[in-house]
Amino acid sequence: MEKALEKKKAECQAAGRCGGCQGFRESYEAQLKKKEKMILDNCREFGRFAPIIGMENPYHYRNKVHAVFGEDKHHNVISGTYEENSHRIVPVDNCLLDDERADAVILSVRRLLKSFQIRPYNEDTGYGLLRHVLVRTAKQTGQVMVVLVLASPILPSKNNFIKALVKEHPEITTVVLNVNDRNTSMVLGEKESVLYGKGYIEDILCEKRFRISARSFYQVNPVQTEKLYQKAVEFAALTGKETVLDAYCGTGTIGLVASGRAAEVIGVEKNGAAVRDARVNARLNGTRNISFYENDAGHFMTLLARQQVRVDVVFLDPPRAGSDEAFLSALAKLSPKRIVYISCNPKTLARDLRFLTGRGYRVEKGVGVDMFPWTEHVECIVCIQKIRGKKD
Repeated sequence: MEKALEKKKAECQAAGRCGGCQGFRESYEAQLKKKEKMILDNCREFGRFAPIIGMENPYHYRNKVHAVFGEDKHHNVISGTYEENSHRIVPVDNCLLDDERADAVILSVRRLLKSFQIRPYNEDTGYGLLRHVLVRTAKQTGQVMVVLVLASPILPSKNNFIKALVKEHPEITTVVLNVNDRNTSMVLGEKESVLYGKGYIEDILCEKRFRISARSFYQVNPVQTEKLYQKAVEFAALTGKETVLDAYCGTGTIGLVASGRAAEVIGVEKNGAAVRDARVNARLNGTRNISFYENDAGHFMTLLARQQVRVDVVFLDPPRAGSDEAFLSALAKLSPKRIVYISCNPKTLARDLRFLTGRGYRVEKGVGVDMFPWTEHVECIVCIQKIRGKKD
């Protein structure tokens, strides 16, 4: 296994320049040990954690691939990623983390630009058209979405361009034109139109079907996401009688996966577009015991507590900054029997656990899941139990 890993690492043409793989100089086993230590260094005081869950094959796991386009000094079209802490493009033909279909599509777009005399966008001069290409792939259904991000809404010979691209890659099921005419570091703009197909793809995760549009949030590592969600539902210890709250619910993935084992699931999310996607996903799966609300999660939990709504289990999956004190105070007032906390930052996890363990909760168990091999990031799931007889 180690020899195969070393051979793979030697194939990377951008190692040490793009900044995407902070752990590329170490074996995968060494990275897992380092991530496990990171979790324990921050959270050891709360109890024992199970060994980290790694990947059997930690390559080509990314189902969302973004390439920036530009020109070299000889005006040849290049595509790749920005060098770390700069806007210099590191040319990349194939990345060891990317879905291989996505990289192949990006190479074809690059070749077609020359054939159709389309110039990539130049940030300094403001001239040119194509800024980025975003490719999203669905592991289970095989569907592929291509998003062409342009500086203006007109793609010359667009029908012939799309026809040529789909001829090279018949696996493409939809092509979306996105317009980003702002001087911004954001990849996607607000305006978009569908050039081919339905404008979205669908994938299956934990036996549930999810619709993915250009802007939808969807975990980039489907193999590890299934392990993450299965472990989260296991920690929730659902019997079919519980009312579950999915805070920070996003597009409803965790709530929908848990819905088959709960009496009722309530999802709350501040992002209106994500809530709309969540409702579509619920209809797609014929799930009737789940409802989604557009609201601040902390404010929503305070309202539930005032109305004396009983919530048995709460799933939390906050951003890297963790949950703020207002949110955690609202959670303590709601007083669920069990909290399943999914964290992408052991430091903020430890901070939030100190708050909750000071308010009538104890950590029952925890485990790390390596969602992003070759990077410094690690996910962690913790089961937090209400101590019997404790009142807030």
